[in-house]
Amino acid sequence: MARHSTLAALVVLTFIPVLASAQTAPKGKPAARPWTPPKTPWGEPDLQGLYSNKTITPFERPAEFAGKAELSDEETAELERRASERTVDIRNARGTESDVSSAYNEFWWDRGKKVTTKRSSLVVDPPDGRVPPLTTEAQRRAAEEYKQPIYRGGGANGRGTDSTTDRSLFERCITRGLPGAMSPSAYNNTYRIVQSPGYVAVQIEMLGGARVIPTTGGSHVGPLLRQYMGDSRGHWEGNTLVVETTNFTNRTLYRGAAENLTLVERFTKVDANTLEYAFTVTDPTTFVRSWTASIPYLVTDEQLFEYACHEGNYGMEGILSGARVEEVKR
Repeated sequence: MARHSTLAALVVLTFIPVLASAQTAPKGKPAARPWTPPKTPWGEPDLQGLYSNKTITPFERPAEFAGKAELSDEETAELERRASERTVDIRNARGTESDVSSAYNEFWWDRGKKVTTKRSSLVVDPPDGRVPPLTTEAQRRAAEEYKQPIYRGGGANGRGTDSTTDRSLFERCITRGLPGAMSPSAYNNTYRIVQSPGYVAVQIEMLGGARVIPTTGGSHVGPLLRQYMGDSRGHWEGNTLVVETTNFTNRTLYRGAAENLTLVERFTKVDANTLEYAFTVTDPTTFVRSWTASIPYLVTDEQLFEYACHEGNYGMEGILSGARVEEVKR
């Protein structure tokens, strides 16, 4: 009798959680099945495709969103409204500084008009969504940066006009470096990823060029060999491609980091239309701690255009020749 009572009790106890689950399960359409990424013919996760990473999500969390990791629907709509109204198509008198600075009309810009993630910033760690402060050593280096034999800053700017080395690597059509080349820009935000056994290649539209990343691990090149884009070695962790890049040159800067930078990137296909790209920056000589940003790459049907930078770099010629004319006038 006791045996039957115990058995009955076990049946009831087993049934209660099932009944509770059935009672609390949401009605309507069944839960979506976990998405399974496709595989290449040789068995690796298939990341191939044409992507765009343009977004209006701020890189760092703005003060207006302090303490908020995610945006509300209303905040998202407001950001998109601002983006839809933003334009450089304003009337300027010919020959004025504002005319030259707005030489690209709105047709050429491709910053995006939509939020591609509900996060309030692309920086996801630290939790405040901000890039960590510079170390004391990095602050000292920044104060003495003008002593460098070449200008190492990024973007379309420089420190003077004595020679090409006074202008940025971007203006000189050399590179945006890493992870800058993988981050959203004002235009040309398209990337093509192709794979073969043991390799993943990323074609970058902005400034052109391609990264060829071995995916079977292996050691980095010797410490004396330094490169603008560093030395990348990848391996698979489940469906994620993990890439570690070291051996950066001291001729480039990323937010103050140069030859001591270690970059770890993660490429994960999270659904049929989204590749989540995350990178972690580590440089104890530059930042008080490591930090991470995450950027959605969305499948696009737009073309990836040739970026004929050197062939069309009239800007560099104009900057330097214009400076020589100004010197004669003085």
